Amino acid sequence: MSSPSRRLQTKPVITCLKTFLISYSLIFWFTGVILLAVGVWGKVSLEGYFSLVTDQSTNAPYVLIGTGAIIVIFGLFGCFATCRGSPWMLKLYAMFLSLVFLSELVAGISGFLFRHEIKAVVTNKYGEALENYNASSRQSSAVDNIQFNLKCCGATNFTDWEKTKYFLQAGIPKSCCIQVDQCSSDALKNITMAEKVVHNKGCINFITNLMESNLGVIAGISFGIAFFQLIGIFLACCLSRYITNNQYEMV
Repeated sequence: MSSPSRRLQTKPVITCLKTFLISYSLIFWFTGVILLAVGVWGKVSLEGYFSLVTDQSTNAPYVLIGTGAIIVIFGLFGCFATCRGSPWMLKLYAMFLSLVFLSELVAGISGFLFRHEIKAVVTNKYGEALENYNASSRQSSAVDNIQFNLKCCGATNFTDWEKTKYFLQAGIPKSCCIQVDQCSSDALKNITMAEKVVHNKGCINFITNLMESNLGVIAGISFGIAFFQLIGIFLACCLSRYITNNQYEMV
């Protein structure tokens, strides 16, 4: 059994660590809310662009939403474990933070690597989407949304539509029109007349710039939150050790 003075010296350290860890857990909880918001934003804003890259809906936004929800729950668990001063709960909290650190680190690295592959993938998939355009499929709807929202037409420029089967039947889609009420069917079926009523610039550069910047934001947030976990791991392990040692000293 250690002296009372030794235990008195340990208690202020435990109190200080508890204060820091509770503050950290509250901030950690807030980062979970941020991830939830980023996941919802990615689902709403980028779903149309991801649908061109894959035939099925991407799970990336749902992963962020799920991760954010789990972080919110464990952030509250961290506060509870700290207030209780339970060593095994603090160790469990540290283990969870370690898993979050590794998963977010992998997600951040994947995001940055994928940024440099976007242009080649989008160019290939967007070209396929134009060739198979029928105004009703999921990819066709994505093409229409992109052309309408980004005010662009075709892959490199509006003349790309002249090479498609859809152009032979109905001309250039109305989603390319500068003003829909000024786009006649005859003008859309004539590439020379269409130049005056549709957006001339292609969509590839717009799409890649938008996706690269947005993926950069998501990857940056993932990296930032990942390295933030190291602080929590350190605090949780230190507090667990001090509490355990203090309990042994009282025996």
